[in-house]
Amino acid sequence: MESSSFILCTAISTCLIWSKWNWKMKLKQLEGYLGNLEQFPNAKVELEQYPTGPHIATRMFYMAENSFGHIGGNFVADFGCGCGTLSVAAALLGAEYVMGIDIDSQSLEIASLNAEDLDLDINLIQRDIRNSTWRGSVVDTITMNPPFGTRKKGADMDFLFMALKVASQSVYSLHKTTTREHVKRTALRDFEARSAEVLCELWFDVPQLYKFHKKKEVDIAVDLWRFVP
Repeated sequence: MESSSFILCTAISTCLIWSKWNWKMKLKQLEGYLGNLEQFPNAKVELEQYPTGPHIATRMFYMAENSFGHIGGNFVADFGCGCGTLSVAAALLGAEYVMGIDIDSQSLEIASLNAEDLDLDINLIQRDIRNSTWRGSVVDTITMNPPFGTRKKGADMDFLFMALKVASQSVYSLHKTTTREHVKRTALRDFEARSAEVLCELWFDVPQLYKFHKKKEVDIAVDLWRFVP
């Protein structure tokens, strides 16, 4: 199967935007930076740790920025940041303040090194998103690649529930395409989101990380969602 976000994703503008470094960055340039980031050396299956591919991350952020203006100059939080791919993307595209949150200390150490290598200012916090004590809309934009909920049922919705409580503008999140109706119904009916829209469908490349993986790589169809709290 050809892993082509270009084919499945709706048209995304490739116009140039100003980055934090005060120079213009093309989509391919951003993808190149993200592709060179260090990822999980020992991924934890109980946390459903899978690296967010540069292809998907780049398209998420270019759509959030070019279509809605929700990255540059904004307070962006990356829920379940892992090794920091989405946090780095936010910083490179000019977010005023970037916060990456994850429960795993090892992942945060790698995220910190990735940020240092690119001379980016990212605030990294070790915290269980589901037990957050935040109250009110304290973040402009939340981006996340949450657990799909295959190991712990409902983990994806736990992340979405908290994100919708904290974000003031939008939540951009990846969820398995097979859960589309459930995600939309839960967001609108149970979490009282004002809107829930699938921006595009993408292929998520899952590498052979765990013993139960029989194939070297598997492509999983995922939806890129935009939720408005």
